[in-house]
Amino acid sequence: MKLIPSRKSPEERAGNMSVVDHLTELRHRIIICLWAVGGAAIVAWFLYEPFKDIIRKPYCAFVAQNPHLAGPSGCELVFTSPIDGMLVKMKTVMFIAIGIALPVLLYQLWAFIVPGLTSREKKYSIPFVVSSFFLFVLGALFAYFTLPKAFGFMLGFAGNGIVPLLSFDRYLGFVFLVTLAFGLSFLLPVLLVFLELVGVVRPETLSKYRRYAIFLIFLFAAIITPSSDPYTMTAMAVPMYLLYEAAIIVGRLAKRGQRAAEAG
Repeated sequence: MKLIPSRKSPEERAGNMSVVDHLTELRHRIIICLWAVGGAAIVAWFLYEPFKDIIRKPYCAFVAQNPHLAGPSGCELVFTSPIDGMLVKMKTVMFIAIGIALPVLLYQLWAFIVPGLTSREKKYSIPFVVSSFFLFVLGALFAYFTLPKAFGFMLGFAGNGIVPLLSFDRYLGFVFLVTLAFGLSFLLPVLLVFLELVGVVRPETLSKYRRYAIFLIFLFAAIITPSSDPYTMTAMAVPMYLLYEAAIIVGRLAKRGQRAAEAG
């Protein structure tokens, strides 16, 4: 008995798919994703030590600039439970593994969507995966370099005479959430360009409702940033707006290319 049903050909999947077919397809994609993350976790285990030092650098940079706010252990992070060390390492390894496997995860997401698209829309698979991965990494790096300023606002808010004693677990969770929030927010132009290419929205519509988009972008940044401080919110909202404008430009160029191809 086969554990996984036989895969359908691209021609078969291009047609109508039943609910069972969709569920089978979804299971197949999930299994591939789990294998990708599991394989990446083996590599990530050996990257833990250098990654741990990298992830501490924003806090150490903050302490170097604000020695009066340094805790009793300087920029060293602590843990308060016997199992915290193990849990922190496991969380860090999984975070690294997901980052390594991200191109596979993005491709599987796109491959699950592809059967419902036209042949013209399917050709955007590789650009979608590459641009999504690039923008997510760009957002994560942007978050990483804004962390010292965010720490300056949050940790200095309590006033003089009060210094932080940060646990590695809480610190790690905060950094991961900020990184994820920035990475997802930087995927905005990919979504907008895709919607423009499939005809859901037009570049002219995005341009016309720019004022509403700015308001929604700042509202989104205020909600999704874990720290909710104005510096981090602005650091997320401004690049999102610039990427929104870039999506309008790319959408117009893509539409112009489509019209030229159809005319030729």
